[in-house]
Amino acid sequence: MTQAVRQSRGPRSLINAVLNSDGKPHPLENTFVAVTLVLGVLAFVSSAFNNLHLLSSWSGLAGIFAGAYGQYISATTGERFLLIIGLGASAFGFFLGMAHGGLFGGLIG
Repeated sequence: MTQAVRQSRGPRSLINAVLNSDGKPHPLENTFVAVTLVLGVLAFVSSAFNNLHLLSSWSGLAGIFAGAYGQYISATTGERFLLIIGLGASAFGFFLGMAHGGLFGGLIG
């Protein structure tokens, strides 16, 4: 007789189910997902303010590089999905930060 498997239903188990959908842990890949999402949110939010163009452009650039490498080593579709969300937010923040003053903001030149 088979037994039903009890699954926890917390937010941690939902994230684990999305990121590790193949049943194997991917700590490096999941770290790149988290870093890309944090940098993307930081770049996106700070790009709304003209005087924070240094923060938005540098965090956007770092998020683009982290997301690109995360895409290169990603193992599951859930990781790739969240990386694209973070990459989009990072690119948006980067380009708006560049439009507001750039990476150096008049410090050079």
